[in-house]
Amino acid sequence: MDIPSADKALRSRLFSLQGLAEARLPVLVAVPHAGRDYPDETVFNARVAPHVLERLEDRHVDLLASGIAASGCATLIAHAARAWVDLNRAPSEIDPHMVSNAPRTAFAQPSAKVRGGLGLVPRRLADHGELWRRPWTRESIALRVSQMHDPYHQALADALAALRARFGCALLVDLHSMPPLKPEGSAPVARIVVGDRYGRSAGASLCDLAVRTLTQRGFEVALNHPYAGGYVLERHGRPTRDVHALQIEVDRSLYLDDALSQPGEGMEHTRDAVCHLVRTLADDMLRDSADVAIAAE
Repeated sequence: MDIPSADKALRSRLFSLQGLAEARLPVLVAVPHAGRDYPDETVFNARVAPHVLERLEDRHVDLLASGIAASGCATLIAHAARAWVDLNRAPSEIDPHMVSNAPRTAFAQPSAKVRGGLGLVPRRLADHGELWRRPWTRESIALRVSQMHDPYHQALADALAALRARFGCALLVDLHSMPPLKPEGSAPVARIVVGDRYGRSAGASLCDLAVRTLTQRGFEVALNHPYAGGYVLERHGRPTRDVHALQIEVDRSLYLDDALSQPGEGMEHTRDAVCHLVRTLADDMLRDSADVAIAAE
């Protein structure tokens, strides 16, 4: 189906898919939360300063993926801000308090994240309270789903299908960042968290390899705690069909400045570690795929 040129222009502003045609690795690195493009309606309706909305961002984590294309891997980067729509939430995860023209009974029982203010359209932040002057209309939220959420996830699904058709397997690396975690007892504080939805979105050996590879690079790594992966992994991870999905959460202090606002001295080191992880996982998948093909002959 041909996409009208106006829709193509809008989608290129909202997100970009690059490197798929020339991909040499069965990996798609997606970055859903680093967008820094704030549509006018979010700016006009905000009751907080712009820097508060920026706290919703996985600040500059897309820069960690900037060197990955050279490794032969495809990337899918969202440009629209998370404050406008959260791509790691299901379309049904709507906070009823966010909608001005629909009865509360029109929505499913809110999840814990929705009740905490972080639904499909974020409503509040703990330290700053409500983000918006007025609730949104149901039509406004539906438009964000049709313009951004649905096309992004369709592009993601199509890219994974294309990689699987080409290589016999595919891996989604859903790249995020997190604020520095607080210590829990005497255990070392994790600087990177690998999530696989407790084994549901990726093969165990692949997840173990991810943890081992990052640990060998000198990082404290946790598995599924406190971030196991969200809607993106739930929707796209199908390990029984050789389509795996891992969420990687990177401590922002590893690659940003002391204010956790701008790229810092650790950017290059952390970017190299992410690239090394992707190549290691891809090599392992290609080796396994080749072994299966040989065994089938």
